[in-house]
Amino acid sequence: MADVKEVQQLVEAITREVLVAMAEQRQKSSNLEGQQCRFGCAEGLCVKTCFDRAGKVVSAGAERLSSTVGVIPQDQALAVMIDHTMLKPDATPDQIAQLCFEARKYGFASVCVNPAWVELCAQLLSGSPVKVCTVIGFPLGASAPEVKAFEAQNAIEHGAGEIDMVINIGALKARDLELVAQDIRGVVTTSHARGALVKVILEAALLTDEEKTIACLLCKEAGADFVKTSTGFASGGATVHDVALMRRVVGPEMGVKAAGGVRTYEDAESMIKAGATRIGASAGVKILQGPAGGTAPLSPTPAAAGKSY
Repeated sequence: MADVKEVQQLVEAITREVLVAMAEQRQKSSNLEGQQCRFGCAEGLCVKTCFDRAGKVVSAGAERLSSTVGVIPQDQALAVMIDHTMLKPDATPDQIAQLCFEARKYGFASVCVNPAWVELCAQLLSGSPVKVCTVIGFPLGASAPEVKAFEAQNAIEHGAGEIDMVINIGALKARDLELVAQDIRGVVTTSHARGALVKVILEAALLTDEEKTIACLLCKEAGADFVKTSTGFASGGATVHDVALMRRVVGPEMGVKAAGGVRTYEDAESMIKAGATRIGASAGVKILQGPAGGTAPLSPTPAAAGKSY
């Protein structure tokens, strides 16, 4: 006899597919010529984002429905799931160099630094599989979309291979979804054209679950590669609840990055079990020491290239 939970998950998955199919059918019958719309449904909400022929966002909106589904990807080696991070404002070149040395030694996925240090990191990590990640519109997310797109372009030209952008939090809370979608799409278009991944920081501590769901759906429709919980500069960081919610919404197609307050092996393990495929942490070396200072069962391996999620 089938497990009740498995049946429930199957029903939810079928419901979600039906809802998306219905939304796509409505799009075909109502679209203006030259427009393309995308639909995403999760956690009882559907978000629709429409693009013109140039790929620019022309409208976005959300409707409440009734569906949810969750998929947790398989575990990966721990080191290649960690963005070794230093974003403090008083970081010095020596500290950035030490960060890069540790990233090479342990095989972290990337170093995550402020834009001013991208070029230095690119030089120090030359010939290494470790990526250079930087933050855009950080930490408030309140820069103009054009500024974020330029900032991303500039960072990539100086050696960044991964871009973590902060969403326009105020616009999301005001339900100006068109602005939020434009904000994300601009950075995604700029970054993907130059071969860089994009992770979108939601700053989950400032959002309701409904707002987190809408934000994740907008990120998915705009073509982002990851959704990320936090900057680490707000009132709270990553939580198991938020990671699990984000994983359910984006499904298996996107990465989920847990960042902010992940300081121990146990913290990282709980986030991975909830669905995280990348961990942002300044305590990466400590995390690799394993539970209670022991040896982590997941041995470090060289950081994977490309879309590692």
